[in-house]
Amino acid sequence: MQISSTIFGTIENTEVKLFILKNNNGVEVKFTNYGGIITSIITPDKNRDYQNIVLGFDKLDHYLSKKYLDSYPYFGAIIGRFGNRISNGKFSLKGIDYKLSTNNSPNHIHGGFKGFDKIIWKAKPFKNKNLVGVELTYLSIDGEEGYPGNLQLKITYSLTEENEFTIDYFAETDKATPINLTQHSYFNLGNEPTILNHQLQLNCEKYTETDSDSIPTGKILSVKNTPLDFRKIKTLKKDIDYLEIGYDNNYCLNNDTGKLIKAGKLIDNKSGRIMEVYTTEVGIQLYTGKFIPELIIDGLKKFGAFSGVALETQHYPDSVNHPNFPSTILHPQEKYQQKTIYKFSAKD
Repeated sequence: MQISSTIFGTIENTEVKLFILKNNNGVEVKFTNYGGIITSIITPDKNRDYQNIVLGFDKLDHYLSKKYLDSYPYFGAIIGRFGNRISNGKFSLKGIDYKLSTNNSPNHIHGGFKGFDKIIWKAKPFKNKNLVGVELTYLSIDGEEGYPGNLQLKITYSLTEENEFTIDYFAETDKATPINLTQHSYFNLGNEPTILNHQLQLNCEKYTETDSDSIPTGKILSVKNTPLDFRKIKTLKKDIDYLEIGYDNNYCLNNDTGKLIKAGKLIDNKSGRIMEVYTTEVGIQLYTGKFIPELIIDGLKKFGAFSGVALETQHYPDSVNHPNFPSTILHPQEKYQQKTIYKFSAKD
């Protein structure tokens, strides 16, 4: 197994690195300590042809460009303090009202104007007999984007010989604070310009209902007899026309004990690639990328609507304002810990 790094660029005179993890099967994961962004994951198809299966860029400048940020899809980034939306950017905790930045007006989304997706993480590579990885650390200070408490974070990315890419999240705080970390990679397992022919299966019987602004109503509903039912595997396009913007829904995993469970799997029959998702989280957000921008990269058109699908393991959106949802509050003396595994394979 191999681990290496190179210079990816600079931001405000600070050096940004690109790390490369590679196992003996030829699976390769590249990511940068700017935002913890995964820039590519290379896996073989059924014919042993290797290809990148996530949306991303090979130059730091593309992640910083105005056109990309104007329609910001968060390609491959670490999301926090709070993944997904918080209604009106407001919540109350221990009798104190907090107002967060409203970067998705009138709501708060994915940690604010400068969330964990836009900071430079300290990075420390590690290696043992079974895996290679990088430890990313960051101190989010009290008041950052409106959040209370100094939050000490550690996130590790690692790759095994079993083609498992693992994300481990750890955090501690000195003041009670909401926390809901996730990873925002978009996957396209094949060679087609969209993921609509991909097949998806999710081990989820319920989802959180949302209003027209994608804010939860507080109701948890059954997927039965709805377009949101992926308990049996089906193509993403099968029922997508029933939904105005495609899928952008939080599914409930019935995992309140925090065990590592299988959330589901994504399959591209043409390439034969399979991705299984395992997590300790209570929910998974399915987003089929209706608003991914089409960009001109080095003279070529790339990306666009439905060019990738995100499977974001996380707690429920706006949990801080819904007491019936699993809690996202981390208290002093407690330890936040979550794990997600993306496992790659291909049909024979």
